[in-house]
Amino acid sequence: MKNLLYIISLCGLLTACDLQEEPYGFYSDDNFYKSETDAESGLLYAYNALTFLEYSRGIFYIGDIPTETMSPKSDEAGDVYQLENWIANRETEQLQYYFKYCYIAINRANTVIDHIQNSSVLSETARRRILGEAYFLRAWNYFNLVRTFGIVPVQTKMVAELSQTTPPMATGLDQLYDLILGDLTRADNLLEVNKVFGRADKVAAQSLMAKAYLTIASSKEHNVHRYTEMRREPRIMYDSAAYWAGKVVRDYKNVYDFDTNLRDIYDVDKPTGPEHIFIMPIDRSGTQEGNYSKLPLLFLPSNNSVPFYIRYGNGDLQRANGNGWGVFLCNDEFVETQFSTTDKRRTELIHRDIYDASGNPIVPNQVKGYFSSKYVDPDFIGERTSARPYLIRFSDIALVYAEAAGPEAGLAYVNRIRERAGVTPLPSGMTTDKFREAVIKERALELAFEGNRLYDLRRTASVTTTDIKAAGLSEAEAAYYPIPQREIDLNPNL
Repeated sequence: MKNLLYIISLCGLLTACDLQEEPYGFYSDDNFYKSETDAESGLLYAYNALTFLEYSRGIFYIGDIPTETMSPKSDEAGDVYQLENWIANRETEQLQYYFKYCYIAINRANTVIDHIQNSSVLSETARRRILGEAYFLRAWNYFNLVRTFGIVPVQTKMVAELSQTTPPMATGLDQLYDLILGDLTRADNLLEVNKVFGRADKVAAQSLMAKAYLTIASSKEHNVHRYTEMRREPRIMYDSAAYWAGKVVRDYKNVYDFDTNLRDIYDVDKPTGPEHIFIMPIDRSGTQEGNYSKLPLLFLPSNNSVPFYIRYGNGDLQRANGNGWGVFLCNDEFVETQFSTTDKRRTELIHRDIYDASGNPIVPNQVKGYFSSKYVDPDFIGERTSARPYLIRFSDIALVYAEAAGPEAGLAYVNRIRERAGVTPLPSGMTTDKFREAVIKERALELAFEGNRLYDLRRTASVTTTDIKAAGLSEAEAAYYPIPQREIDLNPNL
């Protein structure tokens, strides 16, 4: 097989290669992975899968739109309304894209792992780092698949021939989490604490481990469909989540910590700030979309292509694109009933008015509803910006720790977040159940519009009691999206 030519097609899917599509990414044993530069290029290729438009935008289409926090504009094209109204099915295009690009990313990670794990051409330091990051990326994508679709196909080797494009379904969630947690354990053992913009390190692996353990623990505790069949015990899973999240929030204070200034978290020129554990590698200097971001256009309203300004509580003005599409609207009820009027996460990060360069309100105001300013780049170049999805934040993991550890150990971490937001602390003396409910609510406020909400609702079996549009479903029906029909048609093992 030495001269076998490996082909990754545009479909990229391990389970859905369409042979009529044009291939790209040609390499062979004779001409690739023969140097550290080759290995680094292969790893970057795996990272770049995260920036596919349908994948990166799926963070919000899937993580936020089906919840009570956010809705699409009324004339948004496509099938986003199937997600919003909980009528998504096997033909829903956004789900097809998300499934497909998760497996493109997995295949690219598998390719790195297969070539690097026994490599003799790399220094041991480089081999460990590259292999560790590849294991993290494979775990990251399988975790997203499990949270979105439940039981999915398992592919742990790169696609080298057509027969490998129809992998079998996992036997259950235990097998998938064995894979995810096993990959993250390997990543933790291989990686060092090494904060680099757009890359994962040891702390990112420990953070994702904590999130995975917490998902198992709360899902089993709340009797989420299919999690009830898992062999793992909730108490042990909570303890494991607390252990790994506790390391993140306590052991690396010189690198990772709470950002003391709420707005600094969302400053596009501070992607290596203490809050950011894993962030997408996007910059306005990129030459094509995916290398740069149009994310602000999805969140910001239109001002007839004339730049406008956002005004903050202290009078600061921040320049913003005036050609926004206003696709993602913050729901009025969520903003007005869930945030206190003094909460800086509302007063500083959610807006309804726009201003000119002198700070005067723009009239008539074309804003159609509340919009988030978490994704703004004042130095945009046309439609090119450096606004990035926030994949893992320190505050997210602090809340994971609080929820897993319970009120005695976790209260201080929740109140650090509330103090930064300018709201009153949670009281002491709460029961574990009440405290965990409060933490879930805090996550909705702190991580609003960052693609987390649906997964928190699913793992606590509270989709149908929180979002009125899902009220006609059972929690079992709301727990997962169906695997796309295209994948079923192409893979007889599904």
